[in-house]
Amino acid sequence: MCDDELIPPQADMTEREWLRAGAEAAPEGPAMPTTGRVPKPVNRRTLLGGAMAGAALTVLASGARPATASAVPRPGAPGAFPFPEHPNGKGEFAILVTGDAGTGDEAQYAVAAAARDVCRAEDIGLAIGLGDNIYENGPESAHDSDFQDKFEKPNSGIDVPWLMVLGNHDCSGLIPGSGGDPSRGDREVAYATTSKRWYMPARYYSVPLPAADPLVEFFAIDTIPWSSYVAQIDPYFRWDGPYMREQRAWLDGALRASRARWKVVIGHHPYLNNGKHGNAGAYDGFTIGNYTSGVHLKDLYEKVVCGRADLILSGHDHCLQVLEPTARTGGTRQVVCGASAKTEDGKAHFANPAAWQNFSDHGFMVLKVARARLTIDVYTVDVATRKATLAHRTRQTGPVSGRTPSLAAATR
Repeated sequence: MCDDELIPPQADMTEREWLRAGAEAAPEGPAMPTTGRVPKPVNRRTLLGGAMAGAALTVLASGARPATASAVPRPGAPGAFPFPEHPNGKGEFAILVTGDAGTGDEAQYAVAAAARDVCRAEDIGLAIGLGDNIYENGPESAHDSDFQDKFEKPNSGIDVPWLMVLGNHDCSGLIPGSGGDPSRGDREVAYATTSKRWYMPARYYSVPLPAADPLVEFFAIDTIPWSSYVAQIDPYFRWDGPYMREQRAWLDGALRASRARWKVVIGHHPYLNNGKHGNAGAYDGFTIGNYTSGVHLKDLYEKVVCGRADLILSGHDHCLQVLEPTARTGGTRQVVCGASAKTEDGKAHFANPAAWQNFSDHGFMVLKVARARLTIDVYTVDVATRKATLAHRTRQTGPVSGRTPSLAAATR
């Protein structure tokens, strides 16, 4: 590894600061060719980032644990709900999106009940859980009763595969929600072998739909070891250890190899975020160190994901946000959906460009994928009545990988 890579990448900046800094760092000479990304200046760190991803392919660690899974068929418990192989009657793959749901309290049950009604109306064939699946500390074993109380029972009737990712509360150490013990996430991977709904064949993985000729591919990532509130003690899970190097190399290669028209990255921690936790690189006001700030996750998003994936779906903040694609994101849209059991203080704390956002209400989203368009429907939920209201709809008519996206938004 280059010595430069031991220095954390730059902490977060505003959109204007990012553009200005990039212009100042732009090299002289002809512009670099692009592959459909919104053009941005190329500097030495960008080049080193690509080199690091390639070099990570060669990193081996004695006793390293297996952690990867490429696109795989549906394993799991006997009778596990199958992945949809064809669009629904509307010509779409319709996907329920939830996040930060695993409380087992009334709000979670209310949101799930409202989502169940929408799932029937929209012919949902898949669901996504964006982490913090088991509050407050994650499961104590692969057979913890919390899986029933905080996932299976609330979601009864939403009988589809759920693509699950790890949240900081799923990997708590001594401090609840710290993300300080990533190994606890292995219990959720193990649970997937016994559940008809819960799909997590590994800590990170990909799923194409349909498998034979994918229209959309989902890339589930583990953001926890790069964004924990405490330093990782286990060398395997350090920010520069084998696990995170392997994951970065896998994601880079998987995005490059994907034949899907639409590409969606799903992970608990967002890249950009107007909620109280803020953007990667400055989570919770931290801009130093290798962990709490999420500076290395920021680097991953900027060097591996932005301009290659159409969407980043995240939770972590307990709100609903559909942010705008910008030059900073390379045309990739950040979506935050973490209000499936908890809410926030009713106000935006940062000013990333947003198509729509809500910091007061519970809710969920529905992602609809067709060849000609990608649609995000946002629903707010009244907990008392268990009823959902369609609050916002955003449509995108071209993938990032092919051209600069054409965007249209309508608020209801």
